[in-house]
Amino acid sequence: MSGNSILSVFAKSPFKAMEKHIDTAAFAAQQLVPFFNAVFAKDWKEAEKVRKEISKIERKADDQKQSIRLNLPKGLFLPIDRTDLLELLTEQDKIANKAKDIAGRVVGRELEIPEPLQEDFMAYLKLALDAVQLAAKAINELDELLETGFRGREVVLVEKIINQVDEIEEETDKLQIKLRRALRNVEEGRNPVDVIFLYNVMEWIGDLADRAESVGGRLELLLAK
Repeated sequence: MSGNSILSVFAKSPFKAMEKHIDTAAFAAQQLVPFFNAVFAKDWKEAEKVRKEISKIERKADDQKQSIRLNLPKGLFLPIDRTDLLELLTEQDKIANKAKDIAGRVVGRELEIPEPLQEDFMAYLKLALDAVQLAAKAINELDELLETGFRGREVVLVEKIINQVDEIEEETDKLQIKLRRALRNVEEGRNPVDVIFLYNVMEWIGDLADRAESVGGRLELLLAK
């Protein structure tokens, strides 16, 4: 195969598209910060506006996902199995989906976050989003990994990022426990259905960190192969 032919094969690399997709998914999740700021202020008009923006970004992520699936050549000359790449893509997409679900459920019920919980709630959310951003950072190293043949210093860097995601996910678990205890202390006199939804929202935010960890785990499996 000539040098030009090799370059043409690598030009079809889906890695740039994968990187754009994870960036879109992470951007959707980041909108939960202004979303919950509006929720804290009980500004449901603004919250609905942000929810619509999250849905718009999630649809963009879906379009990107479909484009990658449809245009991923079966004979791609890459050190990664096509099925593994598609499974990684699925995990990435779950981040945007979860952000959309969280915003939709909260707005749909106009679910208020008790004031005593708001500071820790936002810290919990931002920690989960830190995990998402780190997962995106790891995925954005795919092109560099390709250039180094999935060996050497670049692999060490990506593995370090993945370990950081794992550590943050563990911290979100601890914060979730703290929030649940705090919610239990203010449950009395509140609508029982709202309380159940609040517990669910806490779990769904934790799911963002879980999805980020899953992305890191999938990438780690690719490195191992």
